[in-house]
Amino acid sequence: MPETLSERIQRDIALLDELLAAYADLLLQVEQTPPDLVQVTALASVLHSFYNGLESIFVTIAREVDKEVPSADRWHRDLLEQMGAANDSRDAVLPLVLLSQIQDYLAFRHFYRHAYSFFLRWEELQALVLPLTAVWSQTKRALNQFAESLD
Repeated sequence: MPETLSERIQRDIALLDELLAAYADLLLQVEQTPPDLVQVTALASVLHSFYNGLESIFVTIAREVDKEVPSADRWHRDLLEQMGAANDSRDAVLPLVLLSQIQDYLAFRHFYRHAYSFFLRWEELQALVLPLTAVWSQTKRALNQFAESLD
């Protein structure tokens, strides 16, 4: 039997949980001690993977529920904004305050894909890294509520 939409969302949530669990020690360590270049590079990869995992869920919702995935040049931003808006098929997936926080991860994803890793600076990354687990906790709660509404 094929996976339901709710099950696919839950699978991606579990993968994001696994991502953050794999780097939990590093995330705790940098709360106390600034990371070196190798650690900054690893943290940047975590941030990139984090947003990619969220975006995978958002694309699934857009395709399966909204029946419309943005395709213009700004499709990543349009998709995220779509998740913050209710439509005829569903309520908003993300509350606006959370949407605003997640936009920062989208902006970093774009930067990361076009930058050399040695340009990364902890002073700039820490605003995304330090609240990551809290942002994920809130996002996961919103995604679980949405998935439960599908059942």
